[in-house]
Amino acid sequence: MQGRVAPFFMLSAYLARCIVMNHLRTVNVLRYMLPLREGGSLPALAEADDGFKYVLKFKGAGQREKMLIAEYLGGEIARLLGLKIPELVFANLDEAFGRTEGDEEIQDLLKGSRGLNLALHFLSGSVNYDPVAMPVDAELASKVVWLDAYITNVDRTYRNTNMLIWNRELWLIDHGAAFLFHHSWTGWEKHTTSPFALIKDHVLLPFADKLEEVDAAFKKILTPGAIHDIVAALPDEWLLETGEGTPAEQRAVYEQFLNTRLQHSSNFVKQAQDAKQALI
Repeated sequence: MQGRVAPFFMLSAYLARCIVMNHLRTVNVLRYMLPLREGGSLPALAEADDGFKYVLKFKGAGQREKMLIAEYLGGEIARLLGLKIPELVFANLDEAFGRTEGDEEIQDLLKGSRGLNLALHFLSGSVNYDPVAMPVDAELASKVVWLDAYITNVDRTYRNTNMLIWNRELWLIDHGAAFLFHHSWTGWEKHTTSPFALIKDHVLLPFADKLEEVDAAFKKILTPGAIHDIVAALPDEWLLETGEGTPAEQRAVYEQFLNTRLQHSSNFVKQAQDAKQALI
């Protein structure tokens, strides 16, 4: 995410203590502050009723609810695996929100996003990750590459790294382009065992020398119970709008996708290793 104002995120020590896995807080958006005109999701800087600023992702933009579903699942899986990601919160937009907005495009976006959206904490002072100036150690690089191959995230490239550096640490943002299968729901089963060829474009692939070790470690963390808990928290409000079956049916598909893909992780790990070798 780049533009007039770089997207910065914040996760305070207080909020970190308050987060309970898979139980996102819900905030009410009070003020639309500034558009961040990057990508199809058209995020914005906003202020909520808890006194914090957020980067708000709208269900009325781009891939609509499917983008929010991917953002939520990818973000919470990353957090479960111990990777740094700004706190995710459910963000309510009131029916009256945006009526006074002068920009017609933004007003349409706000009108189409009334109800439940998703937001990430805004961290003032972070900078966009630069792979040339900021190399990442092999273990961390392997963790991020593994995650993105697992959830089929196409959007962590040199062109758009979707990572921030804050306090000398790497933070992951923007997982809305993950879970490619849910944009063409028919035949989703084949995606559970397939490799992920697009991993060849991953910005951290050149540093990812510990993929097998990471694979073994992450398989111990991503238990069926942990996956179930994450998927179970997907809001009905989003799932009802996708047109892909009942909320229960869709949750079952996401859960099966994640469990089966994990069982066949050697397929995407080998794909990543082969792609890395091809870079040499």
